Amino acid sequence: MNLPLVGKYALITGSSKGVGLAAARLFAAQGARVVMHANTAVDAARAEAEAIGPQVLGVIAADLSQAGAGTRLFAQADALTGGRLDIVVNNAGIYLANELGADDEHWHRAWASVLQVNLLALADVSRAAVRAFVSRGGGSLINIASRAGYRGDDGDHTAYAASKGAVLALTKTLARAYGKDGVLAYALAPGWIDTRMAPQNAAGLAAAKSEIPIGRMAAPDEVAAMCAFLASGACASATGACIDINGASYVR
Repeated sequence: MNLPLVGKYALITGSSKGVGLAAARLFAAQGARVVMHANTAVDAARAEAEAIGPQVLGVIAADLSQAGAGTRLFAQADALTGGRLDIVVNNAGIYLANELGADDEHWHRAWASVLQVNLLALADVSRAAVRAFVSRGGGSLINIASRAGYRGDDGDHTAYAASKGAVLALTKTLARAYGKDGVLAYALAPGWIDTRMAPQNAAGLAAAKSEIPIGRMAAPDEVAAMCAFLASGACASATGACIDINGASYVR
């Protein structure tokens, strides 16, 4: 049996469902000890953790919309591993509309919410992770961005696109600055993924699929598989790269 993640310890944010849950399952199956994270769906995450088994060290409840939550989350997760975290997958995020025609209060509130969860909390987790990895001789940071960070999004999701573009820049910067210390940093840029964040009505679903040459959205397991491959260290020279997972809907 191939267990490329044996001996590794991973924090996966937003792992109560979707990509995060798929990653938690796969990482555990490949031998990693995993710390899961949830915001509101804590009971669901704990049920999933129990189903995965003893490879899951615990589930941490943390509201990443609160300032400083990312730093606290990493510290709690690291404590569960006995100070041995060497993989972080920053998957948690929100897709919140902020229409240009909205009133100023809604506009500013939406921008603040999206940037806090998608960028600032991720940056706090990344900062804590890199500091720990440097002190331990290395580690892997995998940040889930979006094709929107490169190509942009629709006019109602300017904040989302901007936050994901910033995640890409942050990841590349950390890779360049700390590669000498054994820190490997990667970004993934999915398009639509078949989760609850994707369109749920027939018209929206048809429109989303129509722009994807292979005719379907990415499956959560596909994104999880790429996370696991990168976390294995099998291609350390890819550090700093952003990997597109969008069915050729955006080719750059």
